[in-house]
Amino acid sequence: MVKGAGLKVYFHCVFLGVHEKSRGLVPPGVRILPPAILKVFFMKGNGPTQERAKKVVALLEKTGRKGKCAIWLDLASRLAGPRRHRPSINLWKLDRLAKIFPGKDLVVPGKVLGKGAISGKARVVAFEFSDSAKEKIGKAGGKAVLIEDALSDAPKNMVIVK
Repeated sequence: MVKGAGLKVYFHCVFLGVHEKSRGLVPPGVRILPPAILKVFFMKGNGPTQERAKKVVALLEKTGRKGKCAIWLDLASRLAGPRRHRPSINLWKLDRLAKIFPGKDLVVPGKVLGKGAISGKARVVAFEFSDSAKEKIGKAGGKAVLIEDALSDAPKNMVIVK
């Protein structure tokens, strides 16, 4: 039961397919809210909670609209969701993709992890890097660049990694 503004509201509860009201557990005159309305009031909001993520999304949207560049708007929409929807990509997968797309920048809208190795020089642009991934990319002669630092570069040489 929730008390607020002088109104008693019982949570919508189903027990073996029988509502509380029909079982006589709710006093007469008390409203029972349907689950759809309760979801609006008590559901946790989606989207980024990190301040850095919010700033990067706003910067990507601004740059994408200003320059009419779809890749920045796509990255902004991918980063605007919750963290659990962002990909975590290992270096061995980036190594494969660097061989398929030579000379292109690999853009990861999530975190790059350090499992595996990267053989050639590759420029990896990502939202986050693990320490071991940064170290391995640097040893291979490549560059690990954060997304907000890559906004001034030409987006034609970029491939988004899912």
